[in-house]
Amino acid sequence: MEPVEVEFLAEKELVTILLNFSLDRIHLIGVGGQGLGGWIWAPARGLKGLRTGLGEKLEEIWDQECKEDTFTLMPSPYYMELTKLLLNYASDNIPKADEICMLVKDTWDTRIAKLWLSADSFIRQQEAHAKLDNLILMEINTTRAFLTQALDHMYKLQTNLQPDESAHSQDF
Repeated sequence: MEPVEVEFLAEKELVTILLNFSLDRIHLIGVGGQGLGGWIWAPARGLKGLRTGLGEKLEEIWDQECKEDTFTLMPSPYYMELTKLLLNYASDNIPKADEICMLVKDTWDTRIAKLWLSADSFIRQQEAHAKLDNLILMEINTTRAFLTQALDHMYKLQTNLQPDESAHSQDF
């Protein structure tokens, strides 16, 4: 799966927007009958001056990710893609957009570093399987090609180093 395909899936994610003001009724435009799902920027653009606690939440997530050896549960399986879409289409409506962008990048970098360390340990120990909880699709997608090729090479090396039993049983 290509990153563009993951972004396409993220665009279909249902999003809940919590308002810090009250109105009797608010009309938002959804694309393709998706309501608040579908194109995330449609409601984001419609809410000029939207205040958000996104920066604080992302900072908490990043702090927790740095403290834990394991992967923390993300608020959305598409946190990175959704944030990118919001920042691309409505950054002028989001307070501290640059800070939010950096926090998402820092969280991504921290998680990818953990993933590569886990993969390195997995390969060095010549394990047959591993379990990594709380990964998101984009993270899996990023390492899948490398891991499958590395495991394939390990298998070929291991089978070539073992004596071939069929050669011993044949008479010439």
